[in-house]
Amino acid sequence: MIEIVDLVKEYKTTKALRGIDLVVNSGELFAYLGPNGAGKTTTIRILTGLTRITVGRARLNGHDVAKESLAAKQQYGLVPQHINLDSDLTVFENLLVHGCLHHMPRRSAKQRIDHLLSYIDLSEKRDTLVKHLSGGMKRRVLIARALMHAPKILFLDEPSVGLDANIRRRIWALIKKIQQEGVTIFLTTHYIEEAEFLADRVAFLDQGRIVALDTPQNLMAGIGSWAMDQLVADNMHTLYFHSQEDAKHYAAGLKNGFAIRRVNLEDAFLSLTGKKVI
Repeated sequence: MIEIVDLVKEYKTTKALRGIDLVVNSGELFAYLGPNGAGKTTTIRILTGLTRITVGRARLNGHDVAKESLAAKQQYGLVPQHINLDSDLTVFENLLVHGCLHHMPRRSAKQRIDHLLSYIDLSEKRDTLVKHLSGGMKRRVLIARALMHAPKILFLDEPSVGLDANIRRRIWALIKKIQQEGVTIFLTTHYIEEAEFLADRVAFLDQGRIVALDTPQNLMAGIGSWAMDQLVADNMHTLYFHSQEDAKHYAAGLKNGFAIRRVNLEDAFLSLTGKKVI
């Protein structure tokens, strides 16, 4: 559904992408992770037609994003990191405007809006001004807006940023529901546990290159099953073990300042890049 071949993006003094090769399968939920400046935003801007390619090619559902830009844009919906709804319009009006931009007949657009508001459990907010919604509700409206024209691909750029844990998990449930409907989802997030929970596969991006690509489970298994965090001279050091017994045996000679826990996806990222997803 998404194909990227030898993708390079150069600015005047910066090479943002250094030869990305990637295929995202139909119906897959794919997470694209990396620290600030790694190239995540540049990749999405290229795939959504907002930035030109320097070298290489990219296709959405078989359509070249550079040569068939209109057809490629019809394949996706985009949920941006920043809320860009019109706060002085109602929920219904925001969705209707988006439907009109996609040349949807008014009757079809209204039917689609009713369906989507029920889908995201916001039917009762249909005629509410967006500025009166909570942050979590606004995020759900952004997702509904991106789905108005029934795209094959959904780009989610930090979909739960700034939300509390309970609302974030409600957004996660909605994202999985959308995937179950057959939509291919391309996710970027700074909440690495979000990718661990949601994604079928994960790519770690660092300095414009993909440094690892696999399932979350395989990426974590590559470093071990258990981790021990140890405080040494005011610095946190982490060691990895294949069994809890091995971790406990190592820790037997330590007096304090350590904790044993399950390995998570952030451990895998840190071990490969030495950086945090921030």
